[in-house]
Amino acid sequence: MQKSADPRHVLVTGASRGIGRAIAAAFVASGDAVTVLGRTRASAEAARNEIGARHAVWADVTDEQALLAAIEAASSASGPVQVLVNNAGGADTAPLSRTDAALLRKMMAVNVEPVLTAMRAVFPAMREAGWGRVINIASTAGLKGYPYVSAYCAAKHAVVGLTRALALELAQTGVTVNAICPGYTDTDLVTGAIDRLIARTGRDRASLMQEFTRHNPQGRLVTPEEVAATALWMASAGAAAVTGQAISVSGGEI
Repeated sequence: MQKSADPRHVLVTGASRGIGRAIAAAFVASGDAVTVLGRTRASAEAARNEIGARHAVWADVTDEQALLAAIEAASSASGPVQVLVNNAGGADTAPLSRTDAALLRKMMAVNVEPVLTAMRAVFPAMREAGWGRVINIASTAGLKGYPYVSAYCAAKHAVVGLTRALALELAQTGVTVNAICPGYTDTDLVTGAIDRLIARTGRDRASLMQEFTRHNPQGRLVTPEEVAATALWMASAGAAAVTGQAISVSGGEI
């Protein structure tokens, strides 16, 4: 992997596992100074030690003040954030009969509000420097609908809309804003979802896995490393003209 000419301070939220961890590891391998942000001190520090990140901070991203404090701690330790990867999020499933305003607010609180909070926190330094990269990890659920996750789909659509609007607003500042929209990805979240379905339905793992892979024309799960490679490209000099995009990493599903 080609090393960055000058180490950049990269902050990745939700970096203790799955896609976020893979993205953080990829930026470490590229020679950047990476801060991992996890939900707890233990998870953040474990990820930092295992992938060789520069710094670890922790916060419940739905707690605005805690998130702002974590970003401030990261900036104090490693300088202004130059590349922000908003990866933290979550999904709840429910049919329409159990999808109420409270569930919608919960999905917005974990998937959308922290994206705006983090962007507002790091943008002043990016604007002053005349350079910055914001990469929001959305989902194919931000580009299409899936049954039983309507609140989650609404939230991820909001992330894509926020990305597109702010990219236009910031287009002349040197800061690009893009989204990556992975399809079903081979992470512990998918494994956990399958485990819960096995316990609830008694179905076998192979048939349940087919439910997840059938959306992907390649007939497989996306790997976290494939999403990470897309993030590296979005932060590269060659992607300077790419902003306001929602790139699907889904084997052709979109």
